[in-house]
Amino acid sequence: MTSNGTPHILVVEDDGDIREAVLEVLEDEGFTVTGTTDGAQAMAYLDGSTVSPDLILVDVMMPTMDGFQFRAEQRKNPRHAEIPVIVFTADGHAKAISAELGAAAVLRKPVKIGALVDVVRRVLTRRT
Repeated sequence: MTSNGTPHILVVEDDGDIREAVLEVLEDEGFTVTGTTDGAQAMAYLDGSTVSPDLILVDVMMPTMDGFQFRAEQRKNPRHAEIPVIVFTADGHAKAISAELGAAAVLRKPVKIGALVDVVRRVLTRRT
């Protein structure tokens, strides 16, 4: 949580339009958000940040470091391992991918705004 008690969400998505739309929706819902373009940038953010996000939304298919590689790296670091992850993907095997990654939830692209907000709130509620 941020110093004012607002949940902080890290959005990891290589498609700039999708990333910006998700960031805008979550900001409008009152969350503090940070966006990164791939798993490597997200890991650098996590490693360099003094406060961990409360939730990570991660795309599966990204250049440099995809969602699978990101999740493997996240789990290696005890400081980041317990941060819940929501996977979002266009892949037809979304549920299997989510289970493989140990994700708290999965969203299929294209993501519907209502579903995004509902899933984020549900996962954050489970964490508190």
